[in-house]
Amino acid sequence: MAADPSVPTAGDPPEEGVSLHLLGGFRLLREAVPVVVPRGLQRVIALIGLRPGATRSQLAGLLWPDASEERALSSLRTALWRLRQDPCCPMTVASDTVRLGPAVRLDVDDLVGTAARVRDGDDPRTAAGALAAGRHDLLPGWYDDWVLLDRERLRQLRLHMLEQVAGHHLAAGRHGEALEAALEAMAAEPLRETPHRLVVRIHLAEGNAFEAVHAFYVYRDLLRRELRLEPSPAMSALLDDTLAPIRQASRDAITDGPSPAGRRT
Repeated sequence: MAADPSVPTAGDPPEEGVSLHLLGGFRLLREAVPVVVPRGLQRVIALIGLRPGATRSQLAGLLWPDASEERALSSLRTALWRLRQDPCCPMTVASDTVRLGPAVRLDVDDLVGTAARVRDGDDPRTAAGALAAGRHDLLPGWYDDWVLLDRERLRQLRLHMLEQVAGHHLAAGRHGEALEAALEAMAAEPLRETPHRLVVRIHLAEGNAFEAVHAFYVYRDLLRRELRLEPSPAMSALLDDTLAPIRQASRDAITDGPSPAGRRT
């Protein structure tokens, strides 16, 4: 593991300003300078970041699930020794647990923290940063079981965060901001009904009946084409009042049609 030549290495103590990025791909930066990390050690660092305070046995079992416990622990000891030889080492070892160093900033923590602040509604400014937070998947191209599990967990966390942002804006009458958040969630998961439902609600709140109906039928057609399903009754009910006059007019046209005697034979 080596930093850029412009960064001091051997013999220098670790500096602050170390950041670990796992969303969109593995990147370790020291004072904004990329640190070269072998792929095998990337897995160790990434897991330590995602499982703060995990024991050596837990880390070894996740990293080498097909090896015996003794062999897995031996592999972990070797990896930790290699990491600790480098001044850019981003971790600390205390007793039987391993975690990132206190000065290391992890982008996953930023996403989780932003989602918590959105949920608690502490700071309205949080909503602006929520749209960009976690826009990229966790470690794309990695297929370890622990990566797949956390990737889905973070994806769901972001979707719920965006929907909460849209709901907060809608309740406050900020329709433009609400629509932006809902569309961001829709782009992340096009088949998920909740953001589509929010889009319909936002258009109705603005008085844009055409946009609301159009959004509904775009989603209905997508759902039929991809999954052969229909929108939920809850989503269909959003347009009951809007479509009621049209449906009534259609029924009236059928009822008031030409009498049997006046029909052509």
